[in-house]
Parts: sequence; structure tokens; C-alpha cells
Amino acid sequence: MGFSTERSNNVVVVSNSSDNPFAIDVAYAMGQHEDIADLISMKHFMNSEFCPRFISDENDLENIGNNLKDKTVVIVSTSSHVKSRQELAMSNFFIARTAKENGAEKVFLVEPDLFFSAQDRGPSADLGETLFERDIHDIKKFDGQAFTSKLYAQLLKVSGVDAVLTIHNHSYSVQKIFSDVFEGDFHNLIPYEIYSHYLLNSNILNYGPNGEGLVLCAPDKGARDFVKTMFDTIGLSKAKFIMLDKVRTNERKVEITLHKESEHTFEGLDGCSIVLFDDMVRTGSTVVKSCQFLKQISPERMVFAVSHFYASDEGRERMAHPAIGEILTLNTLPTILNRDEQGRLRKKMVVLKVEKWIAQELNKILGLAQTEDMNPYKIDMSSKNPRFKRKIWFSDQLEDLNEG
Repeated sequence: MGFSTERSNNVVVVSNSSDNPFAIDVAYAMGQHEDIADLISMKHFMNSEFCPRFISDENDLENIGNNLKDKTVVIVSTSSHVKSRQELAMSNFFIARTAKENGAEKVFLVEPDLFFSAQDRGPSADLGETLFERDIHDIKKFDGQAFTSKLYAQLLKVSGVDAVLTIHNHSYSVQKIFSDVFEGDFHNLIPYEIYSHYLLNSNILNYGPNGEGLVLCAPDKGARDFVKTMFDTIGLSKAKFIMLDKVRTNERKVEITLHKESEHTFEGLDGCSIVLFDDMVRTGSTVVKSCQFLKQISPERMVFAVSHFYASDEGRERMAHPAIGEILTLNTLPTILNRDEQGRLRKKMVVLKVEKWIAQELNKILGLAQTEDMNPYKIDMSSKNPRFKRKIWFSDQLEDLNEG
């Protein structure tokens, strides 16, 4: 069945930059075909101060300050190379306050990669809740810093944001503080169905009809719950689940082993297809070491699946390593779609575009009528990837499946 594109007149989708392609696609998937630039003016004064303005009928003198009355304003916020996250965050505050002061009933921030999530604790034990007991060494890591993710949540709230939606946020501390600040109206979408659908329907892996020869791997205990749920979502009875352990030997080095609590060992895994999952990657050093460690079972295919791909120069260089056969990621950081950003990784990178999925989930949360897509994502793959031609076949088959 196709995705509904009938727009609700009570929802207005904007962004913190009017030409944000991610925001434009989310808006379109929700049935909003007007350009964001025709809905909000990103005005700057000569002194560089930002003054957003929701565009209204200049001849309407009856509804001044009420042109957003009873409406939900959705602000879609993603990273960019043009503005820093600090600038984008400030824009979010101003747009939210502008919406509320012009009658908006609710302001919903959609930030697929939630800003400042790495700054999820502070320099004392009570600044950030964790699933482990914070020792003196963990507290010292944040010495001299602020608990910035808490500040960001509070500033969003005071500016007028009522609800936040993000994708695969890994920090328990961030999830807890945002849930508290927004009184439960915090939505952390985990892309189980997206990954599962692609892994089961594409030719990225090779395994038997019941999952024979398929291995899902968690890089550490922190990722176990996510990967275990992925394992259950895929639902292949003969697939295996393993978990690695990483011990940091110094500031820049880690040692990888098979975790003593791993559900399966390496026995009988020779020649399998392995998917190593993680929520994000920055430098890529641990990922490469994990894949090198897994090479001892001579896998036929080695795939690294990651939700947030920070394409740093260091990360791109490291992950070009032959131990990683293919990289599967989402476009939560939209710049990853840029071929120059991908660099040499173009030959082994697949990006699943999730704007339609976000629109679908937003419609559910907002109680809007819709019909659900069986595969609410789009595949972006470079023609340099050896699977490109077969990928075209896959896309055609999915389209036929949906139309049927």
C-alpha cells in the first residue's frame, strides 16, 4: 500500500534552514507540498541577528499574532556543513518561540541525530543518570565541562518546544533527561524494521532460508539489547547472535575479545555472513579492530551497520580497510549522501534514507490518518558499489510489492 500524502491543515513543517533537503522530504511525505521558504522567512538583520517570521497574509488585520492558531509546528533539524550545531540550535529556539507567540498549539522538534548527546554527563555523580555506577574516573572525564545535553533540553522547553523526536539515541542519560523535561513526550525511534526489511530483502548478505550462516554481532555489552532486538525482529531461527568485548588498554587503544556472556561462540561460524551493528561511528578505530577480530572465522561477507555516520577524514580513511566489506547506514546526518563526503567508501556504502519513515511515525504520534508503507525508506547506493546493478532489481521488486 502507498503512503498517504494528504496534508493535514493543522500541521506546518519547517526547518532551521529553508533549503534543508531532509526537511523538505519529510514535509512532502506528510503531504505538505509548499516550499518551506513560502511558510517561514529566515530573516537576518544587518547586525547578523536572526529574526524568523512565519509568513501571513499582509492584508489580514484580524488575525495578527494568531496565524498559527490550533496548528502543530514541526521543526526538522539536521546537521549541515554551512552552520554549526550551536547556530542551528539557536535557530531552533527562536523558531519555536516564534511559533508559540503566533498561536501554535504545539511545537514538535524532529532532530534525527540529537544535538549535544555526547555531552551527557557532568563533573559530579548527580549530573547524569547512567546504567552503571559512575566511578571517579568517569566523573573526572567531565571535569570542567557542563552537562550540556540537559541544558539543551531545558532551553528547548523554555523556548516553546513541547515534544522531541530523534533516532537511535544511545545515551541512557540523554533519554532520561529529555523524557523528564518533556514529561514523556520524547520519542526515540529505533530503526529495527528499516534494517530488518533491507537485510531480509536485499542481496547484501548470503544465508540459508532459516538464517543458516547468518550472524548478528553486538560490538559490546552496551549494544546488546539493541542487537538482540534486531535479532528477534529478523526472526530467522537458525541465525546466531554473538557479542564482543572491548578493553581499553590506554587512551587510544582497545583490545577486542569474544564477550564471556556471548550467546554463541565462534564454533561452526566459518564462512558465514556477519552484520556488526552500532548506533554511531566517529573515528572508526574500534569498528575496524572488531572486524579484524571477526576475520578469524573467515566470513563470506562482513557488513557494518550504523545509524549515525560521522564521516570524519580519520573515519573514512580507517573504514576503507578491507576487513569491512560493506557499510550500511541511515541519513540521519544528511551530508553522508554527498559523494565527496563518502570518499573512497563510495565503493562499499549503502545509505537508507528515512524521511518517509519519520513522516509515517510523526503521523502516528500526531494521530493523523495514513496508510503505512511496507518499506518506508529509499536506497541510495553509488554506481561504484559492485551491488549497484542488482540493487536496481531490488528497488523495482520493492516497488512492485508495494503497489500490489
